[in-house]
Amino acid sequence: MSKMANSEVKEAASEATAGKMIFEPILEDEVFRFDCSANDRDAAYPSLSFINSNDRDVPIMSNKVPLYIPSFECLLGQQIVKLELPVGTSFYGTGEVSGQLERTGKRVFTWNTDAWGYGPGTTSLYQSHPWVLAVLPNGEALGILADTTRRCEIDLRIKCRIQFNAPASFPVITFGPFPSPSGVLISLSHAIGTVFMPPKWSLGYHQCRWSYESEERVLEVARKFREKGIPCDVIWMDIDYMDGFRCFTFDKERFPDPKSLVKDLHHIGFKAIWMLDPGIKHEKGYFVYDSGTEHDAWIQEENGMDFVGDVWPGPCVFPDFTRSKIRSWWANLVRDFISNGVDGIWNDMNEPAIFKAVTKTMPESNIHRGDNELGGHQSHAHYHNVYGMLMARSTYEGMELADKRKRPFVLTRAGFIGSQRYAAMWTGDNLSNWEHLHMSISMVLQLGLSGQPLAGPDIGGFAENATPKLFGRWMGFGAMFPFCRGHSETDTINHEPWSFGEECEDVCRLALRRRYRLIPHIYTLFYMAHTRGTPVATPAFFADPKDPNLRTLESCFLLGPLLVYASMMPDLGSDKLQLLLPKGIWLSFDFDDSHPDLPALYLQGGSIIPVGPPLQHVGESNPSDDLTLILALDEHGKAEGVLFEDDGDGYGFTKGEYLLTHYVAELKSSVITVRISETKGVWKRPNRRIHVQLLIGEGAMLDAWGIDGEVLQIEMPSETEVSKLISTRKVHNKMRLESVKLIPNVEDVSGHKGGELSRTPIELENGDWSLQIVPWIGGRIISMVHLPSGRQWLHSRVEINGYEEYGGTEYRSAGCSEEYHVIQGDVELAGEEESVLLEGDIGGGLILQRQITIPKDNPKVFRVESSILARKVGSGSGGFSRLVCLRVHPTFSLLHPTESFVAFTSIDGSKQEVWPGSGEQLYEGNLLPNGEWMLVDKCLGLGLINRFNVSDVYKCLIHWGTGTVNLELWSEDRPVSKQSPLRVFHEYEVMEIP
Repeated sequence: MSKMANSEVKEAASEATAGKMIFEPILEDEVFRFDCSANDRDAAYPSLSFINSNDRDVPIMSNKVPLYIPSFECLLGQQIVKLELPVGTSFYGTGEVSGQLERTGKRVFTWNTDAWGYGPGTTSLYQSHPWVLAVLPNGEALGILADTTRRCEIDLRIKCRIQFNAPASFPVITFGPFPSPSGVLISLSHAIGTVFMPPKWSLGYHQCRWSYESEERVLEVARKFREKGIPCDVIWMDIDYMDGFRCFTFDKERFPDPKSLVKDLHHIGFKAIWMLDPGIKHEKGYFVYDSGTEHDAWIQEENGMDFVGDVWPGPCVFPDFTRSKIRSWWANLVRDFISNGVDGIWNDMNEPAIFKAVTKTMPESNIHRGDNELGGHQSHAHYHNVYGMLMARSTYEGMELADKRKRPFVLTRAGFIGSQRYAAMWTGDNLSNWEHLHMSISMVLQLGLSGQPLAGPDIGGFAENATPKLFGRWMGFGAMFPFCRGHSETDTINHEPWSFGEECEDVCRLALRRRYRLIPHIYTLFYMAHTRGTPVATPAFFADPKDPNLRTLESCFLLGPLLVYASMMPDLGSDKLQLLLPKGIWLSFDFDDSHPDLPALYLQGGSIIPVGPPLQHVGESNPSDDLTLILALDEHGKAEGVLFEDDGDGYGFTKGEYLLTHYVAELKSSVITVRISETKGVWKRPNRRIHVQLLIGEGAMLDAWGIDGEVLQIEMPSETEVSKLISTRKVHNKMRLESVKLIPNVEDVSGHKGGELSRTPIELENGDWSLQIVPWIGGRIISMVHLPSGRQWLHSRVEINGYEEYGGTEYRSAGCSEEYHVIQGDVELAGEEESVLLEGDIGGGLILQRQITIPKDNPKVFRVESSILARKVGSGSGGFSRLVCLRVHPTFSLLHPTESFVAFTSIDGSKQEVWPGSGEQLYEGNLLPNGEWMLVDKCLGLGLINRFNVSDVYKCLIHWGTGTVNLELWSEDRPVSKQSPLRVFHEYEVMEIP
């Protein structure tokens, strides 16, 4: 019996029950599986997160019992799991999430979503990790995995409680408690697998843009990196290299000879990565479509017809990667594609994203004819969250087929917990602003704490234009991320490192040279991550999990024992930061490259890290064979470190073709002895010099040279000599910082809050609301955050969408793009009434005036009073203007489109519920809402109420977009005079919905 056929039995087994979950030990000591009942255990779907589903399903012999046992409740087809933990527990993980590092108070939903321009309150991004890492008050740690592919709510709003809510039934797996968070992640890796071993070149810098429009432009960019001495290893090709966005094709005019292009790139030390999307153009005669149709490859509608949805090429069909036969078909296409010189593949749009759909994806009722080992025939609701992972797996396997001597490199936008086995990930379509710069550290760390260490953001921001200061600062610490790529959107200014002036270019060059010197250390961390499951980049509290003060630090991270500390504030460089360091010895250092826009570096006492020479690309011939070790002694005068070396590609390392060296140092009788304590692998040690740099404080260091493999001794100078060295280094650092060229501050800076503002959003914050308004483009509200829930209600870019108003019935008519002036602002004191009055000239002597207020007497609401006023209407027209209509046009985001609707009672008393898919609806007369309507999000249990004066409003319009909805208020359509303006007065409030 298939799992789909068995679903009724499964639901019946878990219906309307509650209690403590039953458990059995699995996998290894301290790992337990919990189910609602024995029947639920038997009925569970196969695990798609575990490497081997049997490891989850087959118990082991153990006398251990879990320290923490979850409770459950099953009701109306949903299973709610709660785990109570001690007071003082901190929460992390939950995969790809925006916002704060420590997750207490947050709630997210695992539903892979095309989330362009997401914000800190967005609850569903591109990847799903139903996983929480809990750090207990004593520094021990526990992990819990809800092993379900379905949409899952992770609710951490109640302190010290983890709650999962997903369709019944599913097992949960706990890992630990273990003595440290690293122990949890190592145990998790035994279940879900470790990260694939990346080729060494993929740890260099990657340059990308949507799009480099031709072969000539690609080579121009690549050559400019070499001319300017800025390290870079990879150039990326976005969708425009294709022939009409058809995957596995090349545009004959702009990319006529990809093999020749790649040959030229390889000649100057670049690799080439090319995009492949899942949407295959529905077009007879296109070889991929014809081949896929012959293989019966496509996802089907509920009626058995092939599903067709619009993406970049237009109407598209989508491979059903839940079938091994189709994964093999795709892998063979990839194998053939690699013959064009492709070095890596980028899987995008694989949530899967669908245009012109309210849900931004395909219908949940679509059918996947999955293999039994994955769960059999199921609806898209079951396989949606793993679609991207299965596509990445198929792409990875295709690259393996193409050349078994090389390691595949795949980057995927969508993923599931376990995707790290096949692909790197990036944090999606972020924005070029300081908020996203700040979030990028936490987002990379959360992925690492969820089993995916090879991750990074689009440095500089994907959408909108970076400024020199923003780009330089972001590159400064972004160059230290595990995955390091710059990427930007079409129609933005160029975002290459030299695009923002000489000073920013210098910072980028320093930052990337610093990264390349550290690649031996980073590559070693990835070898450890691949072979042992240890993390690569971690929060600062990993250095001392017992210290609660470290648990919320968001401007720093660890790369092993190396602490990277950045400034998130535009006007404060890293040299002026007041740092909170973990306890113990932490010694600062640099590569004689200190700069306020580069992060501060600290090495933990007791550590040795390997560094290399400054290179232009990873494969560049080393100008010397020297190896440098940076060393910091602990309080006992000891230190240790490790270096992994191999060919940098291929799988020889799995057969012993590598060299793993453990270095140790010890201080005795004023002499520091540096030696090798252990080696592994069959590689012969290179005949090279070794350069040891012993950190002694404030960036000062002692240098010693020797032969690698031989014992090296350093005589420790007297305290007086050490003090002199430190003083000299301080003077050197001061002189360097005074001599560097600072990036000019060309940010648009406002005056004092409440003054005349031009290019900086006005912020109103009080009570339940935090709003941002841009006077210079239509006086638009671009951010509308409900503070108690953290929900960002608006879907907005600076120049379009958000809350707009028009002076006519036509879409985007006068009023939405003109510059507005601040006439009056009162946003001074927290707790007082906050308001701003704006005016924009909409022509013909008319003014569109808007007052936005968060009232002191009821800060749960914010009010908007808008008017079209006749300011200078000529007497020749009798004092009356042209025909105008005040059209209020807010664009609200739908975090959960299939669970959202609009509800209201009409003037005639009829009850209305309007759901996505109903098209555009216009209400007037007796069907007009009787003074209020509400946008309901059933998943969040929240309703956004919009109240208005019925006498002001003549029509109400609902328009469902792709992941959005407009709730429009229209005034009557008439001329205005000085005595008869048009007005619409309305307000917004959020209420909890049972």
